[in-house]
Amino acid sequence: MSPRPVLVVNAGSSSLKYSVLDAESGETAAEGIVERIGGTGRLKHTRDGETTEQEVTCKDHAEALDAVRQALREHGPDLATLDLVAVGHRVVHGGPDFTEPVLVDDDVLDAVEALVPLAPLHNPANLEGIRSAREAFPDVPQVAVFDTAFHQSLPPAAHTYAVPREWRERHRVRRYGFHGTSHRYVSRRTAQLVGRRPEECNVVVLHLGNGASACAVREGHSVDTSMGLSPLEGLVMGTRSGDVDPALGAYLERVAGLDGTAYDTALNKESGLLGLAGVSDLREVESRREAGDEDAALAVDVMVHRLRKYVGAYAVLLGRVDAIAFTGGIGENSSLVRAEVVGGLGILGVELDADANAAGEPERLVTAPASRIPVWVVPTDEELEIARACLAVLDAQGSR
Repeated sequence: MSPRPVLVVNAGSSSLKYSVLDAESGETAAEGIVERIGGTGRLKHTRDGETTEQEVTCKDHAEALDAVRQALREHGPDLATLDLVAVGHRVVHGGPDFTEPVLVDDDVLDAVEALVPLAPLHNPANLEGIRSAREAFPDVPQVAVFDTAFHQSLPPAAHTYAVPREWRERHRVRRYGFHGTSHRYVSRRTAQLVGRRPEECNVVVLHLGNGASACAVREGHSVDTSMGLSPLEGLVMGTRSGDVDPALGAYLERVAGLDGTAYDTALNKESGLLGLAGVSDLREVESRREAGDEDAALAVDVMVHRLRKYVGAYAVLLGRVDAIAFTGGIGENSSLVRAEVVGGLGILGVELDADANAAGEPERLVTAPASRIPVWVVPTDEELEIARACLAVLDAQGSR
């Protein structure tokens, strides 16, 4: 089968990640990141396991993309020699209307811009990335892949908040969920690993990184997820609080004079592991815990308690759990978190294999043969999922 190369772009507020891969074979030709857009930053480019770094000054995402194209010309593969079939873009928020990846046109851009109030930190940067790529590759189809789309299958009972009708209808207040591209990829891959088709498999996916979310996947479809209207709800994260009492904001306004903006900033940027232990990097938290730091020990306990609670709730919701999957930077690399979470799931018949959990291939089973539910470590591949989504959109267009 002929290669079908795709450029995947993930534009953040001050960064631009990229990957060039064959969407058919899944092979990555090159990947990298431009950091600190808006000033002097660095471009890291990796090909064939070798990474080169250089200083770059980019005032916006258009200049960052130019720097990426130059790096690809110098270190390969040169995009000018590739017959790119698409440029795929990660878009954080698709609102209630985008249920699948879409071919980008002016109407799509207008719709994504209209969703900025729902994702003010993410959608503007995603839009800059798309517009820059359309200018750089005017003849290549651009495809938007939404983090929220996988969760559009949530039933009304799961996505509806018990709030006034006007909020729900006029202001589009509901549970949207995020990390959908990762949850889709990992749930499908986990189904393969347990020898089932996705439509025959129920999986609890734990995407754990600086941002973290849990997802209950029934027969290939998301039926509940921990993040809500924004990525703040749910699990304890690096700097985000996750679930708190909704009355907390009004209480702090009364006793501390905290306004809405300061409250939002505190929960998003000063809470989570950072608020509990003073650092947001779990590796440092684990190191301090090992050294006897009580705050670090509490941070791990709070994080793990929340994780166990969500796994238990999703097990009841699904009725049957065929597998549990850990993914993301923490899920894939922290044997401590996996051991602590799995160690509390005895009521579900889950039994950890301590040796397998401690070390092994990046993708591996970490439960004992007697475990009623297998637990897998499954490295996520959002770039490949985005590339495959591009092909699906193009093939659907071609069949019409």
